[in-house]
Amino acid sequence: MKTLLVFLTIPLLWVLFACDMQETEAVPPLIDREVFFDDPVIAGGQISPDGAYISFLKPYEGTRNIWVKTLEAPFEEALPVSNETARPISGYFWSRDGQYLLYVMDQLGDENFNIYAIDPKEAAEGVVPEARNITNMEGVRVQIFHISKIDPDLMFVGLNNRDRAWHDLYSLKISTGELTLIRENTNRYTSWIFDHEDQLRMASRSTPDGTSELWRMDPDGETLLYSWGVLETAYPYEFTADNQHFYLVSNVGEDVNLTQLYLMDIATGEKTLVESDPENKADFGGMMISDKTLKVLFTSYNDVRNRRYFKDEAFERQFNEVKDQLGDNEISFYSPTLDERYWLVSSYSDIDPGSVYLYDSESDTLAFQYRPRPALPSDSLSHMTSITYPSSDGMEIQAFLTMPKGFGDKNLPVVVMPHGGPWARDYWGYNSYAQFLANRGYAVLQPNFRGSTGFGKTFLNAGNRQWGLLMQDDITWGVKHLIEQGIADEERVAIFGGSYGGYATLAGLAFTPDVYAAGVSFVGPSNLITLLNSVPAYWEAMRITLHTRMADPSDAEGEEWLKSQSPLFSADSIAAPLMVVQGKNDPRVIERESDQIVVALRDRGFPVEYLNAPDEGHGFARPVNNMAFVAAMEKFLATHIGGRYQESMSEEVAKRLSEISVNVDTVSVAMLEE
Repeated sequence: MKTLLVFLTIPLLWVLFACDMQETEAVPPLIDREVFFDDPVIAGGQISPDGAYISFLKPYEGTRNIWVKTLEAPFEEALPVSNETARPISGYFWSRDGQYLLYVMDQLGDENFNIYAIDPKEAAEGVVPEARNITNMEGVRVQIFHISKIDPDLMFVGLNNRDRAWHDLYSLKISTGELTLIRENTNRYTSWIFDHEDQLRMASRSTPDGTSELWRMDPDGETLLYSWGVLETAYPYEFTADNQHFYLVSNVGEDVNLTQLYLMDIATGEKTLVESDPENKADFGGMMISDKTLKVLFTSYNDVRNRRYFKDEAFERQFNEVKDQLGDNEISFYSPTLDERYWLVSSYSDIDPGSVYLYDSESDTLAFQYRPRPALPSDSLSHMTSITYPSSDGMEIQAFLTMPKGFGDKNLPVVVMPHGGPWARDYWGYNSYAQFLANRGYAVLQPNFRGSTGFGKTFLNAGNRQWGLLMQDDITWGVKHLIEQGIADEERVAIFGGSYGGYATLAGLAFTPDVYAAGVSFVGPSNLITLLNSVPAYWEAMRITLHTRMADPSDAEGEEWLKSQSPLFSADSIAAPLMVVQGKNDPRVIERESDQIVVALRDRGFPVEYLNAPDEGHGFARPVNNMAFVAAMEKFLATHIGGRYQESMSEEVAKRLSEISVNVDTVSVAMLEE
């Protein structure tokens, strides 16, 4: 489809084409990339359990940290209560009594998390409290299993300091950091499940053959309650108020496709169907349960858009009254106080990253709090729509398409953006990358290819052993569909994704070299053999699942299969320009995965651009790194498929881009036992 001449002439032709369009329709202004990707002005708001304070995330001394203000005070009067400098805080939570704020942090993206606690009462003008590392272990990944509802100073955590593959169960006192061993994990348990009175009642287990099991934990022994196979899904959701039953989500059974909601008697293991999707389209999505009454407020399902089914009339009334005030946007109630008088409400859409309001259920009043990105002009953004198309074997694929506002609907440059996972999915709503790329003049396609979750067991399992094959066809046939509809200019199609999406980028360039004019692989694996042989030890419970859904590299047939699906071994077929992006400390897709594809292209004399951030892991957490990557990517895409791009960048971003840009002549591949 493409020639070198096309690569050289596209930018000039596109500039001329865009100029002609501006005479007939309004092309939105080029929105500064910092408006999309810099730290939000305010984000992550939460109400303290007693309703006295609102906490939120905001940069302090250049890094995203936690701030606190009283409920009535303006946000300008808030005080910083944390002072992280190396990496931004991405999330946090309050202890149940509001005494502490807690968050987890790793070291430069290595995913070995520790838990930190802050006493917000220590904050004062000019004084930032010191965060205490209350687990304080190096090379250990801490997991939080349960926050006590009885003792607000207590939580239950897992530590893999004894055995890197399995987490032993401990109680942890927040005030002192005192750890007490409850159970040593010598039986491959993957989670520990507590009831509303903080009693350990169940544990899930992964057997050596990949079967998953749910066990009842009694004082005098353990009893098997439920089991499911490698290609089935089940998990306990929450205990009922009496602590004698719990909700179970499951698709176990040959005649069951979609996950459904059941109620199980913990004493007998007897389960009763509660609900499945009334429209028979989607897996069970979730439910909101009142922490005050322990009643179910609603259940939800998500195929193209989220659907709620209310179970509590009073909450349904409150929800609908709020929605009536906020218009067509999607809304979400979250972070209630313990008495559930106050809630935060988020309002968002595909062209609006959201506004946050305080809802007082006692007075039925709604008060605006903040917008995370107030400088983002929603009127200049592009709507996301759902489309479907048949793949190579006729399987119907759902995808989201964002058409660039003001650029017409024919012969557009296209960026295909496969999601990561791959056992995940894309949802309708605001997407920073989709909106940024649309503002640059690209149509953006986000396909939920087979193997994506949420559409049933049959669709999920249709992706088994199909990396680079039918899963890739689902993406390729999406491009064909846009070409057939006249939307895509077949000479100006690029592909960009992270993690599995990065793999799909490499596979697209290597296995279908006539489809794409450029590709950007962000932490994408290039060799599935080395990928599977380098997974972290704490992924041991997933190993059989990975081998079943992909292949087992330890046997000859599996190794050959994985080799055939690995873009590295077809690197000679790559004919389109490639940008590779990596976090040096990534424990999932290790640095070697990017190094080896870069070396393969370099050694054949094929140009490749390489960014590698020494302070990042599986994805970029630091805004300056992300900004540098986005600046490089938009110029790369403009060069090869002809969209608009912002030439300017701050001195800080330019410096960082220079620092993480790798001279490919210096790259070598670290040895890894295969």
